Amino acid sequence: MPVIVEADSASVTPLLSLMPTGSHSVASVERMHAWLDQHADEYVVVLGPTLRLEEALGCAEELRIKRPTVSVVLVRDQFDTDVLARSMHAGIRDVVVADGDDKSLSMAVERAHQLYQALRGPGGARQLGRIVTVFSPKGGVGKTTSSVNLALALTDRGARKVCLVDLDLAFGDVAITMQLFPTHSIEQAVGSEDSIDLGMLEGLLTRHEDSLSVLAAPAHPDVRERITPLLISRILRALREGFDYVVVDTSPSFDDATLTALDETDECVIVATLDVPTLKNVKVALETMDMLSIARGHRHLLLNRADEEVGISVEKVESILGMPVTSQVATAVDIAAATNSGTPIVSHKPHHAASAAYFQLASSVTGEPVGGPTPPEPATAAEQGQRSRGLFRRRSS
Repeated sequence: MPVIVEADSASVTPLLSLMPTGSHSVASVERMHAWLDQHADEYVVVLGPTLRLEEALGCAEELRIKRPTVSVVLVRDQFDTDVLARSMHAGIRDVVVADGDDKSLSMAVERAHQLYQALRGPGGARQLGRIVTVFSPKGGVGKTTSSVNLALALTDRGARKVCLVDLDLAFGDVAITMQLFPTHSIEQAVGSEDSIDLGMLEGLLTRHEDSLSVLAAPAHPDVRERITPLLISRILRALREGFDYVVVDTSPSFDDATLTALDETDECVIVATLDVPTLKNVKVALETMDMLSIARGHRHLLLNRADEEVGISVEKVESILGMPVTSQVATAVDIAAATNSGTPIVSHKPHHAASAAYFQLASSVTGEPVGGPTPPEPATAAEQGQRSRGLFRRRSS
């Protein structure tokens, strides 16, 4: 997806709003090169308005030679014919004004995508799936339950292919939550960094239902030491080629596996509960993600066990964390019962309030409505009367 090079966070947000969903931002040219090294399918780099002109021109010159399929779009607060001429000589495809026509940047990015398609042909133009990482810095907040239900909601009754990856490598619970008994897991991919492809990974997946597949965590915690960040990165990139969405359940810490997933992510779901320790940890985690330029502008806050009785309002949470709440799931016995039965609430009771919250979260992630199944039609007066008579007969018998 498109990447923006801009150190000023105040400038990043309006730029991201004009970019395609899933666009990413980095703070420096160095981080941009690191991003491109990990994303061979990138087609455009947007150089932000605070980047020095000389540095921007040098960056464009280098990309023109080393990565000719990557277009460069330069954003300036203002520019003259001299800047425009120097930009063209450096290989910059478009120069747009930061506060100008809102469509200018969008159209420049679209032209870059069209050029990429023409240069790469049908293979280069294929639509890759998106990585959705579910993260919380605090354990016990219902992160795995949320990951499972979000993945099921994203399938949209089989309309999309979704893969759920369990990257809690020491104590992953995705398989047991769904009552799956995988014969293979990510463990069987250890040592295959140089040969990972979609065909190989399909042999390690466990099918659940509809269009959902699961890549399970290892059965024993000691295996995690042998699962390298490079392996994880290549697994996620390979899964992009075969699935519309790849949902990643992570461990409650910034370990190597989680950081690798976050670096690959297009959309990040942060799970929090209404208690002071969790909110404190989430705030620190968000600040860390800001420093690392992770999913800026593409974060979704899920409040789990969001009960008013605990004394912390949604407005207070939004004030503390500095971001809006995307969706909230109230405490319900039905959720635990559905999880314990191996049929998550989205599958077991698709009309439940919790299911509606997960569909709402899925809609935020996809950028399009994911409404779940159509509610049952209300009974007619005749049907209601027939049911009442039937009930009366049973009680009279």
